[in-house]
Amino acid sequence: MHLDAAAKIVLTGPVGAGKTSAIRAISDGDALSTEMPWSDPSQPGKSTTTVALDFAHIALDDGTPVLVYGLPGQEHFAFMRPIILEGATGAIILLDGRDPDLARHCEAWVCSVASIAPAAAIAVGVTHTDLVPEFSLQPVRAAARCLGRPLPVFTLDARDREQARQLARAMVLAAA
Repeated sequence: MHLDAAAKIVLTGPVGAGKTSAIRAISDGDALSTEMPWSDPSQPGKSTTTVALDFAHIALDDGTPVLVYGLPGQEHFAFMRPIILEGATGAIILLDGRDPDLARHCEAWVCSVASIAPAAAIAVGVTHTDLVPEFSLQPVRAAARCLGRPLPVFTLDARDREQARQLARAMVLAAA
């Protein structure tokens, strides 16, 4: 892989949205992960959390090399966002569909990423929607328009390799 010509995609969003799962699913090899034990009672079933970053490399169907970074979702690691988002081709904001304040959090994440990396293409992926009866993307799509332009908004299973790779392909094409 010739890294000088590689696209750079960054997965960001809150804790528990599936960033590490997506990186593991998308990777062409072993993904680098900096997970540590997690015991926050507000996240039942979550036993680890990212504390620095996740990283994987992939090659798209046409051979385009893509470097994929995942950021920790905790606010005390927010200082990592400008470091990792610098030079990004695109940013995928992963959000948890079970979040009762999903639309508000979507707007906050979109505005935050756009302020840090204004040249990066942005898309929103919503996970865990299968666990929410009658889930609707409408409020999320409306919130994602906070920049004055529509952004791609998808539902996905972050563990599914093809769904995660499709999102990366879309980001590379959007940025081209």
